[in-house]
Amino acid sequence: MTEAKFPKNFLWGGAVAAHQLEGAWQAGGKGVSVADVMTAGANKIPREITAGVIPGKNYPNHDGIDFYHHYKEDVKLFAEMGFKCFRTSIAWTRIFPQGDESEANEAGLQFYDDLFDECLKYNIEPVVTLAHFEMPYHLVEEYGGFANRKVIDFFVRFATTCFKRYKNKVKYWMTFNEIDNQSRFNNDFLMCTNSGLLLNNDSNNEAAMYQAAHYELVASALAVKEGKKINSDFMIGTMINFTPIYPATSKPADVLMAQRADQRRNWFSDVQCWGYYPANVEAYIERNDFRPDITEEDRIVLKEGTVDYIGFSYYQSMVVSADKVAPDDLSDPEDVIVSNPYVEKSDWDWEIDPVGLRYSLNALTDRYHLPLFIVENGLGAVDKVENDGSIHDPYRIAYLRAHLEEVRKAVTLDGVDLMGYTPWGCIDLVSAGTGQMSKRYGFIYVNKDDEGNGDLARSRKDSFYWYQKVIKTDGADLN
Repeated sequence: MTEAKFPKNFLWGGAVAAHQLEGAWQAGGKGVSVADVMTAGANKIPREITAGVIPGKNYPNHDGIDFYHHYKEDVKLFAEMGFKCFRTSIAWTRIFPQGDESEANEAGLQFYDDLFDECLKYNIEPVVTLAHFEMPYHLVEEYGGFANRKVIDFFVRFATTCFKRYKNKVKYWMTFNEIDNQSRFNNDFLMCTNSGLLLNNDSNNEAAMYQAAHYELVASALAVKEGKKINSDFMIGTMINFTPIYPATSKPADVLMAQRADQRRNWFSDVQCWGYYPANVEAYIERNDFRPDITEEDRIVLKEGTVDYIGFSYYQSMVVSADKVAPDDLSDPEDVIVSNPYVEKSDWDWEIDPVGLRYSLNALTDRYHLPLFIVENGLGAVDKVENDGSIHDPYRIAYLRAHLEEVRKAVTLDGVDLMGYTPWGCIDLVSAGTGQMSKRYGFIYVNKDDEGNGDLARSRKDSFYWYQKVIKTDGADLN
């Protein structure tokens, strides 16, 4: 196994999202996104979603790490590591500041032209997510986000504009980032970032999620169809947050609960890959009258706009128990999660389960028979800068090594068709969940703290050189 390599043309790289690193939140005519109205939080302290931008509040995404003005320096560092690809997103509000305009913003389009040109100069393939928690806030206020069918057309216009503009620069696309996160429909952050829904914390949350998710799935399918017309060589994928779900025990009720939790969480990619709703979800929705607006035309669109591959994030696994909720009563998978005594946890209480990644790769292969792409995987941790400026992060190296060892087994022993690997936050950026800078993932340290202080200087961590070696040897040397 120590000599086993990854496939030829494997896409080694790193992943970020526009709203977490670009900053320059009003530059070049950019509009306000949902990320721009989220304040800083902390571990176990949720971010506040404010009604617009309120003076005096701390909005860390406004500045990010100023990638908008530093991208040439940063892409050069990615090239030094040997990146074959770079996953980022296009900020919707740079292209359509309000979201419902008929004409695109040229300054925003030009920024991504320049960024993609810089990547291609180093033979780095852009891998682009269209909607990565960056919906225009105007669409939330004026239309209620994806609760409104009109927003389908606004997204398709945005997607089509990007496909046409970058048809000769970007091959790999994904429509909605972690579209399945909204299965946790009582989470204000996830519902706002995924669908632009502001929750009332009442019994209608679940129904609102199913309706909004349907509109997103139709929007995704329409975008796939339009993209293929523009460039038939496009690879357009889904992007899910895949979390393997284990039963707490071998009790039949726990095993059934794990199956139910999987059904409640993973149906989004079923629709995007198969072109139709799985029977268990159709039955659940019909039984609860959760989706009153679905048309026969919608069903045709879903069938015609299936994806080419599955991009997914993997951070942790989940264990569920039927002790408090019966399997047939399950709605929100969050309600039945229990602790796993067999795995360690990060400083932010995320379970660390490398074997779960191999399990995930096999489960997705068995379920969909499509190429896979690990587009997020990583460890959020606190890094210390030594007196000599060095940053030693053996914990990050150990985490990534353990996961890549399991990935290599999935590829070389299990026959998984894997396109690439882009660990999350290849350069330090603002955490989506907490708004912190101190929750660091990157190979490159950015000198900025949680209060926004720092000169934004970039520094190579020990993991920078480790990952450089991994890429150079095509994963043969993970030591």
